[in-house]
This record gives sequence, structure tokens and C-alpha cells, in this order.
Amino acid sequence: MQFPNFKTVYQDLISTSSISSTDPSWDEGNEAVIAKLSDWLSTLGFSVQIDTVAPHKHNLIAKKGDGEGGLLLSGHSDTVPFDEGQWNFNPHALTESNQRFYGLGTADMKGFFAFIIEAVQKIDWQKQTKPLYILATCDEETTMMGARHFTESAPFKPDYCIIGEPTSLVPVYAHKGHVANAIRVTGKSGHSSNPALGVNAIEIMHEILFTLMQVRERLIKTYHHPGFEVPTPTLNLGHIHGGDSANRICGCCELHYDVRPLPGMSLEGLDHLLRESLQELEAKWPGRIEMKPLHDSIPGYECQKDHPFVEQIHQLSGREAETVNYCTEAPYLQQLCPTLVMGPGSIDQAHQPDEFLAFEYIDPTIDLLTKSIYKYCF
Repeated sequence: MQFPNFKTVYQDLISTSSISSTDPSWDEGNEAVIAKLSDWLSTLGFSVQIDTVAPHKHNLIAKKGDGEGGLLLSGHSDTVPFDEGQWNFNPHALTESNQRFYGLGTADMKGFFAFIIEAVQKIDWQKQTKPLYILATCDEETTMMGARHFTESAPFKPDYCIIGEPTSLVPVYAHKGHVANAIRVTGKSGHSSNPALGVNAIEIMHEILFTLMQVRERLIKTYHHPGFEVPTPTLNLGHIHGGDSANRICGCCELHYDVRPLPGMSLEGLDHLLRESLQELEAKWPGRIEMKPLHDSIPGYECQKDHPFVEQIHQLSGREAETVNYCTEAPYLQQLCPTLVMGPGSIDQAHQPDEFLAFEYIDPTIDLLTKSIYKYCF
């Protein structure tokens, strides 16, 4: 039986839906994609282990070769949901047009596994001295529980790791983290003609907003990283809703905000700062203010720019390493070994209708992966 070619592998990955979402009506799991990767990699001589992380959610760990160290190539096997009616192409099919591959996951980032599989077939393995590992995780787009689970129980320690998120093949050595919270104020509704009849939740939220702006200024003055375009943490007020009518005292108001912490900032310390800032208002308005996380916080990540791995990948790729503001699984894998983020396609295409990967990335990506495998496994 002939092994499927690059395009067929790519097509099978994209057509096998693996949406992860906090909305149960969208959430699918990744079993089918993991099964396909397992079959292909087993055929190519890898030993394959599948770990159940949660019901219908799996990590795949594949290994080729023996010894210590080696290289880990990693990616996530899930995608975000898609905007129905806004795509000009079938999101669950690989469509060729305009010198591009269109489809959900072409850039972010199931398609990366097709590049790995193609590169593996170009390697002469006879003189291999260190193992090559491939990791496919679940739920990167929601909880990152696949990467968290792997890091907590990793059965090996590679020398280096490359995560194939879409960076236009530019090495990324650092990114900010992500903290997102909801603050809910419960007031007491009443007729607007007599404010004494109620407790206006919007007015309490006004005091909270002022406090958060003070926290933002404190963060800007306290933390600085010159490697980032925005060299300080950011605090964004993203969503607010309260009340239902102009002639009623607002009984409930809710704010969603996020903070982008710099690498090295303690998530525990940041959470303490955010909660501490509300203590005075909580004492003033007992039982009316509640803060909850919208999702598990993600720490900032950094592989030191002067690390030899960063320079080596610079030489292989011909690109200077950079920082970005979006999040990846790198903070978790960096706990295991020096980690860089570098893959085909542009982050500008991620989470967008008509997501695509331009053909111009195909040959350079396969070449770069092939060179990386030879450098770190031979």
C-alpha cells in the first residue's frame, strides 16, 4: 500500500473536524485526528502512545530513534469554531485557489503535521543518534489542558522543542501571557424616581473601573520588557453589560477584562494584586462584588534570546527571533526544554473566515524541518 502524499495527508487532516470550544454545542474532541496521525506515524516507523486527557480528548506522543535528548516537534490538533455563512470555501475541506490552501486548520495549525510527515520521509535514518519526538495536543484553543497534562507527565526530556504555530517561519522566543476575569456587581433594582429604593450596580462598577485603571498604571510603571513592541503589561476592559431600562435602578452589572502579563511575571502575584485592589470596595459594598476567572490563566513565555538554540534556529531559518503578543503552549513545553515557536502560515489568518496557507510556505517549511531533524537527531 502506497503511503499518502503531502496533499492527501493535509486534506485528511482538514476534513477531519476537531473543534474545541467552551460552548458544548461546538465542542467535538480530537479522537479522529489523533487516530489518523497514529496510523500514519506508525506506518513511518514511529512508536506511538495515545494519552486520554479527558473524555474524547487525547494527546499523541510519537517517537523515532533511541537515546537521550533529541528534538520535539509539537502542535495542537484542535481548531476554533468557524463563522457559519462567512466562509467562501468549505471549512472542512482542503480547497486550492489563488496559490493557497483554504480550510479550517490549514494555518492554525493541524496542517503543520502534514509538513512534519513529509519531512520525516525525506530523512535517511541510518545514522540517527538521538530521538525525534512528535507531540499532538488537545484543547489548545480553550484550556490548553493537553499541553498542561503532557508537561506534568512527560515520559522523556528532549534537548529542544519547536512548536509549529503560524509565525511566517520567523522564530519566536517570547510572548506575553493571558489572564481574563469577570467582575460581577449585584445591586438592588428599584424605581429610578427614588434612588434610595435600590443600590445601583453601574455606580459601583464605576468605582471598580477607576480602581482597575489605577492597577493598569501600576503595572505599566512596575514592569518592562524591551523585547516587546508594547513593552509593558496591558489591561483591557473588553466587555461590560448592566441594567435593562432607563427608568430602573440597575440591579446587576458585569465586566470582562484581560491582562497580558510579561514573561517572568507571577500569575499568583498578579491575581493577588487584582483581588487586593478590590478589597476596599468589597468592604464598602459587602456581598455585592464578585471576581471570577473566565478561564485558566496562561503565563508569559521566554526562551532567553542569547540561548544557543535561538542562534542555531536563526542560522537554519535565516530569520532573527522575535516576540509576539498572542499565546501558545510554549510556557508549558519551555518547562521541559528550551522551546521556540516557528511554523508556516501567518497568524493573521488564524481564527478568520477563509483561513489559508500560502503555497510559498510549503517547500521552505519542509526544508527547515528536515534541516532541524538532521541537526538535533544526528
